[in-house]
Amino acid sequence: MQKTLANLTISFINSLISEKAYSQNTVKAYSTDLNEFFAFLNDNEKKNIKIEAIEPADIRRYLTFLYNKKNKKSSIARKLYSLRSFFSFLIRYNIIDTNPIEHILTPKQKRTIPKYLTVDDMFALLNSIEEETEKDIRDKAIFETFYSTGIRISELVGLNVNDIDDGNSILLIRGKGNKERIVPIGKTALKKILKYRKSLKKKKDKEALFLNKYGERITARSVSRILKDILKKCGLPYSISPHSLRHSFATHMLEAGANLRIIQEILGHKSLSTTQKYTHTNIDALMKVYDKAHPRSK
Repeated sequence: MQKTLANLTISFINSLISEKAYSQNTVKAYSTDLNEFFAFLNDNEKKNIKIEAIEPADIRRYLTFLYNKKNKKSSIARKLYSLRSFFSFLIRYNIIDTNPIEHILTPKQKRTIPKYLTVDDMFALLNSIEEETEKDIRDKAIFETFYSTGIRISELVGLNVNDIDDGNSILLIRGKGNKERIVPIGKTALKKILKYRKSLKKKKDKEALFLNKYGERITARSVSRILKDILKKCGLPYSISPHSLRHSFATHMLEAGANLRIIQEILGHKSLSTTQKYTHTNIDALMKVYDKAHPRSK
């Protein structure tokens, strides 16, 4: 393996594809982050620098550069994560002896409460989709599936017909890194899917579950556009995205008493801390009950 930055970057990116099965968008983000860092080194009298010559001071200067450019903390954290992954790769293959980013701290990020719909708003959205045309029937099936399973939009558009086990009311989901998991699906959503498949007249793609008007697999962009149209019709906030429906699913499950670890498994989160952001509503509800019921709360 040649040690030029360009060749090492190519080898690293190839490992993300072959070993981790990362999506095209994720791989592109890693590549962009690395190239930005190398461009920074090149612009700061570090032209043609060898990989083993990169020091913690170079990364700290890069961090200062990002802060001065008013990059968001979330963006800086992502860029640092890309660099950490890259240097870990180099350590693993004995290309470098010391990791220059090992002791660099990631900026603390403010935890934001994810946008979600109330149960009433979620029902209003679903009930607004009439089932008069094949498109309507498909859209109803899509958003019932979203709310019933909490899957990501990439996972929904990637669903195949054979991923449905209607006898056991479960779906086979291929998540991040091509990892598979089993997700339960409610009877209402399952009925809508089966109704949609029976209504189909054009099926160019025999494998995909949800199709566009040309009979081909529907795209994430199309689903987002359809949701915007439904939100407009319902008078609900335009800021609600397909990912907000995932947040709605998790929030409503937690409010109804579902175990946090079960929700983690259904959502396909690697870490429980990722799922814990949905506890915000439970805490709010808990405090309201406490303030109302406890004799010494005032």
